[in-house]
Amino acid sequence: MLYNRYIYIFISIVGLLSSCGSTSSRSTAGPDLDTFGERLSNKSYEIQATWAFPLMTQGITQVANSGLLMPGSNANRIDLMGNSNYFRVVGDSVFINLPYFGERQIGGGYGNPDVGINFEGVPLSYVLTKEEKDNKYTAEIKVRDEIETLAINLFLFPSGKADIYVNSTHRSSIRYTGELQEAQKELP
Repeated sequence: MLYNRYIYIFISIVGLLSSCGSTSSRSTAGPDLDTFGERLSNKSYEIQATWAFPLMTQGITQVANSGLLMPGSNANRIDLMGNSNYFRVVGDSVFINLPYFGERQIGGGYGNPDVGINFEGVPLSYVLTKEEKDNKYTAEIKVRDEIETLAINLFLFPSGKADIYVNSTHRSSIRYTGELQEAQKELP
């Protein structure tokens, strides 16, 4: 009887541990990597961000503790559903309009209502790299506006998922996840 109990506990633990394994859902479905790469090389795609992941700082924690975040969001994961945003690559130009949650180390000027990450124009650099091992493409983009320089890394998966990492000279880092789609015909 005691022996059966140990077998039952052992099987339960093995079952629990095996169910905790993760799968990479970002890269399983969708076209093959070469077909996906051809689509990206046309430079006509858009990412619609669905979640923002700001760098955890004391200021972000204080905002979260005050109850100012939307329902379903917390200090390190903010829901962007219903928020109009985009990251577009069209030809040689990049169009960015992303909300920003985080701390600004250097001021953005008085009376500037635009506190998000915004850019329209030709980037300083754009490098698209195929990563067969991870079944994805990586785009390294560097842009500069009047105030700051942004180093942006895109991780683009054939399944249509995308990650955006933004590092700024004036703000704390932030990451976004979203959906990859064809660029809209109408530009901002």
